[in-house]
Formats: sequence, C-alpha cells, structure tokens
Amino acid sequence: MSLIMKQASAQDSLKPIVALAKRRGFIYPGSELYGGFANTYSFGPYGVELKKNIKDLWWKTFIQERRDMVGLDGPILLHPKTWQASGHMEGFNDALIDCKACKARFRCDHLIEEALGLDADGMALEKMTALVNEKKVKCPKCGAEDFTDARNFNLMFSTHMSKTGHEGDAAYLRPETAQAIFLDFKNVLDTMRVKIPFGIGQIGKAFRNEITPGNFIFRVIEFEQMEIEYFIREKDWEELFKQWLASMHDWCDLIGLKKSRIHEKEHEKEKLSHYSKRTVDLVYDFPFGTSELYGLAYRTDFDLKRHAEHSGYPIECLDLDTKEKYTPHVLEPTFGVERTLLALLCDAYEEEQLENGEMRTVMHFSPRIAPVKAAIFPLMKKEPLTEKAKSIFDSLKNLWNCEYDESGAIGKRYRRQDELGTPFCITVDFDTLEDDTVTLRDRDSMQQERVPANQLIEILNKKLY
Repeated sequence: MSLIMKQASAQDSLKPIVALAKRRGFIYPGSELYGGFANTYSFGPYGVELKKNIKDLWWKTFIQERRDMVGLDGPILLHPKTWQASGHMEGFNDALIDCKACKARFRCDHLIEEALGLDADGMALEKMTALVNEKKVKCPKCGAEDFTDARNFNLMFSTHMSKTGHEGDAAYLRPETAQAIFLDFKNVLDTMRVKIPFGIGQIGKAFRNEITPGNFIFRVIEFEQMEIEYFIREKDWEELFKQWLASMHDWCDLIGLKKSRIHEKEHEKEKLSHYSKRTVDLVYDFPFGTSELYGLAYRTDFDLKRHAEHSGYPIECLDLDTKEKYTPHVLEPTFGVERTLLALLCDAYEEEQLENGEMRTVMHFSPRIAPVKAAIFPLMKKEPLTEKAKSIFDSLKNLWNCEYDESGAIGKRYRRQDELGTPFCITVDFDTLEDDTVTLRDRDSMQQERVPANQLIEILNKKLY
C-alpha cells in the first residue's frame, strides 16, 4: 500500500470519531473562521470538561493520594541555557527532507518506513539520503522522485525576549515539562519535607515544531503533558521502575481503557534517547495503528548533573545515614493529555444496532471521566414537571456536572446524551408527582429503574465512583 493510501486509510479510520467530536462539541478545528490553522484544535464545551476530568483524576491519583509526591507548575519559557544543558539544542532533531518538485516536507525516517518498509529510526542522515535516491522513493504528494538531502531540523519553537531580535535574545517554548522540574529540584528539596525517593509532578503545555503532525489530536504542535520526575537512589531503579510501570497500567484501568488494547513496547538500546538507560512505552491500538500512549524512562542522573555542570551550582542530596552527598537518579513516567483523550474517544465509541433495528451511537466513557455525569429531563415541557425536574437539577449541579434538557422528544434527548457519554439520565414524569420517584436510565444497558428522588445523590454517588 502506498504512503498516500496509508494516510488516507488512517484518516478514514478516524472519520466517525472526528465527526462526532465536532458535532457534539468535544473538539473543533483551530482557527476555522479563517480556513483553519494546521494541526491546532480547540476543545469545545464537552471536550474541555473531559480534559479537565482527566487532569483532575491524574492529579488526585498521582499527587494528592501519594505521600511521596508533590506538585509544581513551572514556566513555559526557561533560561536558554536550560536547553543547552539538557541536550535539546543539539539532539532534539528530526530528519527533514523536501520534495524539490512540489516543496512538500516530510520526516525522512517516516518516508522510508512507509515507502520501503524499513525501520529508519536513528539511521544516519547520509544513509537515509542514499536510500531515498537508490530506491527511487516517490513523493507521496506529487509522485516525483527528486528530494533534497536529509538534514536535521530542531523541533523547538523559538521566540525573542526583547525588541532587538538579536540571536542572543532567543528563547524557546519548552518541548517538554521535565526541565522545569529539574531546575526547581533543589528548591523543592529545601522547602518541603521530602526525602529520596520522592517525585515532583506537573501538568502543563509543551510545544514541538513537528514536521509531520497528524492523526487528529494524536500528534500536534501544542499539547499538554502530565509528567513526573521521580528521584531515587541508583541501586533502587529496577524495582521502582517495575512499580511505576504497574502504576501506569493501573491508571489505564482507572480511566476505563480496555486492557486488550494496551501493550508494552521496550525501546531497543541503540534507539534510546541520549539521557535514557531504559524506556518502556505503553502503546495503544488506535484505529490508525498501534502507537505510543505513555512512556516510562530511566533518565539516570543525566539531567541534574548536566544542570549542575552548566549552572556552576551543585545539585546534590545528603544521605543522613552515611553523610555522603550524591546526585539522585530519575524515573520519568510521562502521560499525554491529548493522546489520553483520543484513546478514550476511540475506546468509548460504538455504533450499536438495537433489537428494533435502530442504530445508536454511544460513548462508553467511564463515569469517572465522563464530561456530563447525569442529565435531568421532564417527560414533557409542561408544569409542574419542569418545576420538579429543575429542582432535581439544582440539587445535583453543585456536586457534578449535570445537564437539564426539556426540548424535543424524550428518545432524541436520550440519544444526544448517549453521544456525549452521559452515564445516567433522570426523567421526571407524572408518576413523580404522585410518589416522588423518577426514572433512572443507564447509558450502557439502557435499562430503566424507578428510584426515590430524595435518594438520587446517594444512588449516583455509588454508581459514579
């Protein structure tokens, strides 16, 4: 299959999810008013709720509920020397190649992998150029066989800190959140009651000038990371690595991802990042193929030693038993917010044929992360049904994100909430006025039960968590 066909196939596989995401207010194309701005997206009213639920649950799970974790919110702009010390100025590159005929730009390793079926990750630039020429690789856009030489392209976005615009004033939007944690490691150690092993977690924006972003929100130029730097003694790294890998699997279970779609992928030693001694990815079976969802890396003591070297200030811990000073080693569990959200959309999406032959689209979100927890309907838009339904809505809205809807046929209102992934719908009917019970409908089974209206908070509390 040609690269063009593969790209089209990947796009087709996501079409239903992309369409639902826009139609139901999860995700909109960025700057659509002006014709769009490639690989940027806005998260709509339901998308931002889903995103917030993911981040809040992650923070609660990995920061608030653990005694060995603290949080940080570091700046997007860091001192330029940060990126020299971290190796990003020299090593944070992709191989770039251009078609001379149509000027289209590609990642050369991806071009080779798709066209020739060869693994080009980490391949030397000269070898990649030779392969493209010798095998007469065609441009996926125009079919020409005339490319530039492969060259390194740094993925960091640059900006300037003053009006002069001189090169010396250059700063960079961070391509990862990790470095802010390393820069403030000593501050946290000095101001908090922490001791090795402990971790610092952070949720924040990162920016990468990707050559070939794509597959909806899977690879974008602006994204959020939920990242942890866990500081350890070197002797403990293997056992703690296993523990963190297990915790990452537990997180996937917690948010409701299917275990059958999650796999581990060990990075080969020759393809490890310059700072890593071991890296394992959790990969997910997306509709367009199995790709990285999360990563766990053992960064050794590379980062703290490099920053100590470049800043001139020692970054060390004191062993209270031996009085020995040492540089901690680091484990790094990394979680992408957008990739988490995309995996949840793919995992939850179902087109289900009902017994009566009708089709319904339903999002099977875990109640923990569903953007709307419950929807409250009056059977008809008529008093006193609406008054009672609004009263129930008011009693629930301060506890959970709920919706009130009185427009249209009740069946259509159910279908709309199915597409939003709302776990429960509550309907007020004429029987409610007689016995103060309501109909509680389950999204997945569509089963309905009568429950006392004054027990809804207790019942939902058990079902949602």
